[in-house]
Amino acid sequence: MLHSNKKQDDDGRVGTAALGGVGSKSGRSGKRSRPPRMSDSQEGKIKLAFFLTLIGVTLTVLGMGTEFWVELSQPKHLRNNQTCEMAHYGLWKSCVRTLWVSDIDPERESCGPAELHGESNCTFFKFYTSGENAIIFKKTTEKSLHIAGAMLALLSLFLMIMGSVCITMSLSKSVPFFLKPATICFVFSGILVLLSIIVFHQSVLALLASDHNIPLHHELSWSVACLGSAGAILIFGGLMFLLLSLPYNPLEKCFRQQSSSDA
Repeated sequence: MLHSNKKQDDDGRVGTAALGGVGSKSGRSGKRSRPPRMSDSQEGKIKLAFFLTLIGVTLTVLGMGTEFWVELSQPKHLRNNQTCEMAHYGLWKSCVRTLWVSDIDPERESCGPAELHGESNCTFFKFYTSGENAIIFKKTTEKSLHIAGAMLALLSLFLMIMGSVCITMSLSKSVPFFLKPATICFVFSGILVLLSIIVFHQSVLALLASDHNIPLHHELSWSVACLGSAGAILIFGGLMFLLLSLPYNPLEKCFRQQSSSDA
């Protein structure tokens, strides 16, 4: 009888020890591993790429806020021999300028450029509020295309803000986890900026095709050049973040494989 009770006690201790061992193992295995920290060199490269993308963001904001996306010029001798009219507009408002013909280059047949001194009359587009189309030199704007280009530009600006937040969090926490979301934000924002330029140009062509009675010469202005550069910079910066988020440098790996094959 005593022998059987002793055996039961021993079995109980063994079972408790076994359960304790299993519990401790499961507790150790349940601990989450910390995300890898960034090295100083990697953090410096991220800051450099972030500075490059901020240049693209600045160019985008500069281009979006101006009314120098396109210039529409009448023939300089259409009205009289003293003055002529031209117009320039962007996403939000248009301006009609009256220039002196004597200030225009004699070899230029159309009125302009917009940088010359003259009287200017600017108005905001009403299709964002009342839905009315704008009329420029008896030509009617295509508001659906114009609004689509503006929405693409605003969406790209939102993605730039989200990408900047991701990079700021990555640098503050010193973890590369947020680099891939930043890559998606910046690459897509650059693509949307380029698409907004294409859609805006289509709206300009639709404006010119609305009435052929008045001949107009059109050319894209410096704001579009800023936006095109910004789109390319944002895409390039996003791809740099993608390379920096990888656990290894693919270029170094390719060079090592090439050197080993040559040896």
